[in-house]
Amino acid sequence: MEYERQRVKVLVAGICCMIVTIGVARFAYTPLLPVMQLETWLDDAVGGWLATINYAGYMCGAILAASISSLVVKDQLYRLYLIIAVLTTVAMAWTDNLYIWMLLRFISGVSSSGGMLLAAGLVLNWLLRHQFRGELGIHFAGAGAGIVFAGLMVEVMLQQALSWDLQWIWFAVAAALLSIPAWRWMPRPDPRPLTVSGHAMVDCPPDPVFMRVLMLAYFCAGYGYVISATFIVDIVEQQPELTGMGAWTFVVVGIASMPAVLVWDRIARRWGYLRALVLAYGIQVLGIILPALTDGLAGVLFSAVLYGGTFIGCVSLVLTLSGRFYPARPAKMMGRMTLSYGVAQIVAPALTGMLAQQAGNYDQGLWLAGGFVSIGAVLMLLLIVLEKRQPHQSLNLV
Repeated sequence: MEYERQRVKVLVAGICCMIVTIGVARFAYTPLLPVMQLETWLDDAVGGWLATINYAGYMCGAILAASISSLVVKDQLYRLYLIIAVLTTVAMAWTDNLYIWMLLRFISGVSSSGGMLLAAGLVLNWLLRHQFRGELGIHFAGAGAGIVFAGLMVEVMLQQALSWDLQWIWFAVAAALLSIPAWRWMPRPDPRPLTVSGHAMVDCPPDPVFMRVLMLAYFCAGYGYVISATFIVDIVEQQPELTGMGAWTFVVVGIASMPAVLVWDRIARRWGYLRALVLAYGIQVLGIILPALTDGLAGVLFSAVLYGGTFIGCVSLVLTLSGRFYPARPAKMMGRMTLSYGVAQIVAPALTGMLAQQAGNYDQGLWLAGGFVSIGAVLMLLLIVLEKRQPHQSLNLV
């Protein structure tokens, strides 16, 4: 009973960290982008570059997480990133200088890896050590909660006619409050490779070919994810008949993603992780390209549901799988996978922003993103073939 109560607090800590480092430090920029474009000099191309710089910081944070083996040091970074997420958010309100914005978005991106990698690794390690089911669906529901939180906050602040800079300040205040349970309820890690009952936690690394194909498939998912994550609000707001619906569309993405991660956990339990990922990739392709096929509200909202219901499922499944390969050091493979995911997120927003600046819409970028995710689905099918030839016992891959 004591461990069950602590499990709830650990999961809540992880969710709060996700809202702070992903929902605010990363996703607040998405619903705020149209507001900043309206009230400052920001245009589509520079907006894309700022997103790219944020992801460059995220990738650097992932490199750091992957290079550190000590769970104690990872825990210290986790707490530092909570502070950085709050400070870089409030600092966005103090200037409209491009170079300072670039620096802040980069550092904020570094802190985002605290939620996606360090918190996930600490939560998964605690669950496995205390012999709970090693699944991260509940933890990654925090990303959906962060999206909903960011979208609703912007919508409320717009109703109050708050300027873009005041909106950044209020985001920082909210992040500071949420950092309290994220800090206090995340227990300090036990570095011993043993469960509480004394059983050894043994790593079982994948073979090199499997690892390379999985990283490439995850790169494709990262390219598809980042386009909608960065530009979906702006895509909606550019449609004259949908003006004012951008932030609400972003909220729909978050609402769809929160229960979806739990659904994908159940699908993976029943079908295996790789088959679940093939299905998630396929549905995500449709969710990405729908806004290029229709400009109606129903089509856009359906796209938001499909996208929100799959992108965080892909992340949750891949990082849970990574942690199962390395139960004693779960952030090790998580960091490497996030590097491949992050490289795509550096390239994609800048390219899409430039294409949108030239064409006057995001259609080309959406089709390109859909193509990348389709390639990722094919690579996941290849992994199923590889797994049947040389199965990883007890990992439930297929």
